[in-house]
Amino acid sequence: MPAALNVPNAITLVRFALVPAIAHALLTDAWARACALFVVSALSDVADGFIARRWNLRTRFGAVADPLADKLTMFVVAVLLAGQGALPWWFALAVVARDVLIVGGALTYHLRHGAFEVAPSRVSKLNTGLEFALLLGVLAAGAGLVPDGAWLDALLVVTLATIVWSGADYVVVWGRKAARARRSALSR
Repeated sequence: MPAALNVPNAITLVRFALVPAIAHALLTDAWARACALFVVSALSDVADGFIARRWNLRTRFGAVADPLADKLTMFVVAVLLAGQGALPWWFALAVVARDVLIVGGALTYHLRHGAFEVAPSRVSKLNTGLEFALLLGVLAAGAGLVPDGAWLDALLVVTLATIVWSGADYVVVWGRKAARARRSALSR
């Protein structure tokens, strides 16, 4: 078993540390800095996953901390962008509701049925990628690096669809797992 504090996990901890830096940049209207820090966060997410898989440095800590760092980053950025009027509030609430649903469902499953393997579905990975792309697009537009326009509205609609789709997918998949676990417990 690799040590909990390895290179991928250290990168994940850096991503947690980037969250307040991104928030500060947004709160002080330093959009270009917020955008750059957000890109660093996204690239470090890719890097820690690649390193963990390539050199078999996966740990339980990393399996939990990595998606939490993603969720915290997207939560903070989406809420702050909504607070500044750069994103609709309903979109930020959809991001938060999906994450609360997933984390709440995972905690409920763990408390009722025990440990489980954390494995994001393909639609969840698609959703995460689209959320990062949308938030990056809004940050880049706010920084004047790209033009604002209909492309952001289209990306917002597609991202919202994957938020709903992936949230429903988690409910169905984990509902089935919980039902199997209950049947298994009753048959003992």
